[in-house]
Amino acid sequence: MAFDTLTTTVDGRIGRLTLDRPAKLNPLSTHCLDELAAAAAWFDDRPDVRVVIVSGAGRAFSAGADLSGFGDAGERSARDGADAGRVMVEAVERMRAVTIASIHGHCIGGGVLLAMACDLRVTAESTNFVIPEVDLGIPLTWGGIPRLVREIGAAATRDLVLSCRPFTAMEAHVRGIANRMVPDDDLDTEVATLAAALAEKSAYTLRVTLDAVDAAAEALVSTDGAWSDADQLATAMHDAESRAVAATYLEARGL
Repeated sequence: MAFDTLTTTVDGRIGRLTLDRPAKLNPLSTHCLDELAAAAAWFDDRPDVRVVIVSGAGRAFSAGADLSGFGDAGERSARDGADAGRVMVEAVERMRAVTIASIHGHCIGGGVLLAMACDLRVTAESTNFVIPEVDLGIPLTWGGIPRLVREIGAAATRDLVLSCRPFTAMEAHVRGIANRMVPDDDLDTEVATLAAALAEKSAYTLRVTLDAVDAAAEALVSTDGAWSDADQLATAMHDAESRAVAATYLEARGL
């Protein structure tokens, strides 16, 4: 299937979904979010695919929201544009295949949430992480707060989301954002080996195991209310102080 912002390939039981705008560090525009959701459905139509590796081309996994079009929903309503990230995260999270995020370079904002939508996450040890939404004058949406709380706890979520401070791959691994951390040169091999091992397992057993884990996680911290995140984001986009904060952030970075 042809996409503008990403590529999809299948080799036997293993698929690859690659963010493919390397010159801009694979930003997540609204169009890209739509394509990611469509790609998730495309893989779901291929029952022979048991594992999908999610990665970014070039020097980064993803630089997060496309700041060049920040707040621009295009031709859709502001709310629909604001909701595109939640739709994407839920589509990736519900994929039939086991998903493995292969993380390197920069993993920022929405890129962190894309990675967390995957079942397993392997990071290179030099990866830089940051969740900058509050500095951009917007709340962390897309169901990101409940997903972070159930993975790393409420205290760590407050720290990383409110401070917007960068954190290392080691911290991401220790806190539980990444399942594994490996030397940079070993990332591709580690992920490929993991994918091959999973692809040899029973598709039924893989699926029911993931369903059981997802059900238990949802019972601990539900994401049912994430549909309302779009309203919070749309409101922030019209709040004068929030927009002033965003303008200062973008100006400091020449954006």
